[in-house]
Amino acid sequence: MMSRTQITLEGQAHRRARQRASELGVSLAEYMRRLVARDLAEPQAKGDVACIFDLGISGGSDVAKNKDAMIADAFQGSREKSGRRVGRSPR
Repeated sequence: MMSRTQITLEGQAHRRARQRASELGVSLAEYMRRLVARDLAEPQAKGDVACIFDLGISGGSDVAKNKDAMIADAFQGSREKSGRRVGRSPR
């Protein structure tokens, strides 16, 4: 059920609110309803970032120390899978 209410705005605020409502393609009343609804909305529940830690076992790898070798291995493996010979340019 809707309840009717009356508000008083300063001239400039009223003009700007009407302009914004027009830009959105809604009435001034709908614009005001949306503002109130957004202000009164419940905050979104935030997930606990701790849940992403300790998801797996690294097997003793040290990415910070071995990243160059790991990237080279991955790159070489992808080239071998594509049928290209490593170290030769395509003709």
